[in-house]
Amino acid sequence: MSEAGGGRGCGSSVPQRAPWSLVAATAAFCLVSATSVWTAGAAPMSREERQKLGNQVLEMFDHAYGNYMEHAYPADELMPLTCRGRVRGQEPSRGDVDDALGKFSLTLIDSLDTLVVLNKTKEFEDAVRKVLRDVNLDNDVVVSVFETNIRVLGGLLGGHSLAIMLKEKGEYMQWYNDELLQMAKQLGYKLLPAFNTTSGLPYPRINLKFGIRKPEARTGTETDTCTACAGTLILEFAALSRFTGATIFEEYARKALDFLWEKRQRSSNLVGVTINIHTGDWVRKDSGVGAGIDSYYEYLLKAYVLLGDDSFLERFNTHYDAIMRYISQPPLLLDVHIHKPMLNARTWMDALLAFFPGLQVLKGDIRPAIETHEMLYQVIKKHNFLPEAFTTDFRVHWAQHPLRPEFAESTYFLYKATGDPYYLEVGKTLIENLNKYARVPCGFAAMKDVRTGSHEDRMDSFFLAEMFKYLYLLFADKEDIIFDIEDYIFTTEAHLLPLWLSTTNQSISKKNTTSEYTELDDSNFDWTCPNTQILFPNDPLYAQSIREPLKNVVDKSCPRGIIRVEESFRSGAKPPLRARDFMATNPEHLEILKKMGVSLIHLKDGRVQLVQHAIQAASSIDAEDGLRFMQEMIELSSQQQKEQQLPPRAVQIVSHPFFGRVVLTAGPAQFGLDLSKHKETRGFVASSKPYNGCSELTNPEAVMGKIALIQRGQCMFAEKARNIQNAGAIGGIVIDDNEGSSSDTAPLFQMAGDGKDTDDIKIPMLFLFSKEGSIILDAIREYEEVEVLLSDKAKDRAAILKGKMIPSYIINSNPEMENEEQPSSENDSQSAEQITSSSQEVDLVDQESPEESSLNSQPESLSLADMDNAASVSPSEQISNPMENHETTSLDGECTDLDNQLQEQSETEEDSNPNVSWGKKVQPIDSILADWNEDIEAFEMMEKDEL
Repeated sequence: MSEAGGGRGCGSSVPQRAPWSLVAATAAFCLVSATSVWTAGAAPMSREERQKLGNQVLEMFDHAYGNYMEHAYPADELMPLTCRGRVRGQEPSRGDVDDALGKFSLTLIDSLDTLVVLNKTKEFEDAVRKVLRDVNLDNDVVVSVFETNIRVLGGLLGGHSLAIMLKEKGEYMQWYNDELLQMAKQLGYKLLPAFNTTSGLPYPRINLKFGIRKPEARTGTETDTCTACAGTLILEFAALSRFTGATIFEEYARKALDFLWEKRQRSSNLVGVTINIHTGDWVRKDSGVGAGIDSYYEYLLKAYVLLGDDSFLERFNTHYDAIMRYISQPPLLLDVHIHKPMLNARTWMDALLAFFPGLQVLKGDIRPAIETHEMLYQVIKKHNFLPEAFTTDFRVHWAQHPLRPEFAESTYFLYKATGDPYYLEVGKTLIENLNKYARVPCGFAAMKDVRTGSHEDRMDSFFLAEMFKYLYLLFADKEDIIFDIEDYIFTTEAHLLPLWLSTTNQSISKKNTTSEYTELDDSNFDWTCPNTQILFPNDPLYAQSIREPLKNVVDKSCPRGIIRVEESFRSGAKPPLRARDFMATNPEHLEILKKMGVSLIHLKDGRVQLVQHAIQAASSIDAEDGLRFMQEMIELSSQQQKEQQLPPRAVQIVSHPFFGRVVLTAGPAQFGLDLSKHKETRGFVASSKPYNGCSELTNPEAVMGKIALIQRGQCMFAEKARNIQNAGAIGGIVIDDNEGSSSDTAPLFQMAGDGKDTDDIKIPMLFLFSKEGSIILDAIREYEEVEVLLSDKAKDRAAILKGKMIPSYIINSNPEMENEEQPSSENDSQSAEQITSSSQEVDLVDQESPEESSLNSQPESLSLADMDNAASVSPSEQISNPMENHETTSLDGECTDLDNQLQEQSETEEDSNPNVSWGKKVQPIDSILADWNEDIEAFEMMEKDEL
């Protein structure tokens, strides 16, 4: 099936340029037969255990899908913390993320073929009927062309593919008459106006009802799109053409791919992240295999698999050679500049590149796939999930994790290619972490911060479309699936398209335009699969030998730049200029800047601007030093504010019926008990009177020995803390008085003191936005007695519930899981203390205080240009020597923080319906637990915690 990839047959008997139907079938056999080579590489997993894990995946899917259908349908997605549907326009805008929502029951459509893969054929038939009855594709809403294509069009085509398969089997779907295909065709025509550009690249967004040009469309003014957005259409559009006979869809998708290929950087054969859809100029000129480009490469190879067009394979191989030459720095995959591919464009990696080892398996390049996959797995073992971005020395860069499936995808493909049971154990770890840390009563919640274990109120449709599909297939035997998975190819959203489309409605000209643009190295192309003894050496421990050197890569890593500095010292060469040593009045320093391609510009307002043009550097090494210098200068400019920032904290509800399953992101205080240095505080909550806490409490007996709830406003935070402390409270939670505020859409809030000595405040104080605070308040109204845990990060339920009479599956989130002790997370805590979100906001006083002021962590006089890395720094920052605040470079091999980069601050839009009250939307707790009927009796026996 798709994992065959690259047109490789097994052995050496497949003729060159054979008809793809033969090559596909042979290549599929190649990967399956290769599994026998590796079974001795690790202890095999018994069929019984694999079946047990497969059943766990089924139960997890039922939990997620069932909650969506009960609490969210027909909304696009489920909000698992508040147990309701996410409806576009009724929730605070999340920016571009919301462009996937089109009021077309996104999660249901995205889950259609997953139901069949998981043998839920009756549920599939019911779901198809619901789609046909309820889904409207003519809504007045602006959606992403890319997301709508891969999720909705792909979901409809995947559902159609398996519907006709079931109909042919004769038991299910006998009534089906291509209705899903007709909906797909309707949607395809709605997306076509996006291609009305001179280049053929589509607009990034379109209005489903009004298209692009009409005034009512509210779109069509964009000039840029990402490479993946324009280059991830060919599978769905070609399949739609092959299914319906309407060639226009495949023609438009091919034209977009042709244009991207023509615009590649000719000397490096790389493409940038963002391109102008009208002129074809590259807007962002960095190149990698992660966000913005990823599925462009994937679709070139898979288009060859599905369509049998040689030019797609030739293009993919050309790009792949450039990737392995410049971007691949095993086991890392680092972005570079397309014009200067020897220069790294950044010092961190994003989570989307986790798909790449799977793509390398399809290509047949197993060794680097094993290396990168193992590196990613070590990061996961450190943080439980793969952070959205992490640095080259494996620290958290962006702490979110929206339950992405790419790593599970690569794990599945590596197991298919190698048969190594090690990857079954990796899959088992993924299942355990999902159940232990992401599972909540109403589904699975995305991680807002992998360091603290706090949740975000989202469960994206791709979680059901991809994660459960790959995990189930990982543990399933061939007889466990009701159809032959080898006859289908996976799209980037894991939707299934049949390989027989390659010989259907072939009306598109297959003129090979690739060779018109480049001379191709014949050694770069293989038309048959090499013998498995060559692809997989005759050594059952081969994969293990590749993984072994990477086992400690996360815990024993040094930034690459430090190594180079140390080597320079030892060789007698002068070390590069460090930003902390730079003085704008030193002529020698200015000369070094010039050599590195960095210009010094004095602005009229007194600031001094530094601009780097790598092309003006004396050499590639000097250009690299200049890039590092600019990155260090950015870090220095924000150092003072970063020193004042604290990482987020966690409020974990541990009483019945939550048992720790709900973790709320809390803002820290710059006074009171430091939860990162002291044991967590645990207690029941009580509201203070007066609720604002600005005077002596009139109900001290109610808050004595408890954690007091206080409303923000009317006085200083420190004054509130003193008042509840004098009343005997052991901690305090300040709840925002701005109705509708949420940690999902607002920067992390940090409470500062009152400008006086606050050493007298001994209790911990945390801040919750209105949405998170309402969850606790609703729980009090429902259950009266509510116990919470205030900590620096969410705690393992096993530790919290120790000594309680409770079933082990409450601790592990699954009755099939054994109660295992959680590994130490000291490194995680340290990381959380050192690395804080760049979107934090420091309020010196409370919201309504007349002395209110705030500090934003993003430096005011600093900017970083996309290509040229321009930065502005105040003269005082340049001339002063901040060395006392930084460590000096170590000469004996110790790691020094060199490659830190300023985190990007996300921007959020205002709530499109500000009059909607969060409190009115939150369902009663009883309805949140409605689908947990099988657990209610057990819940009645307990009184604590889960994640």
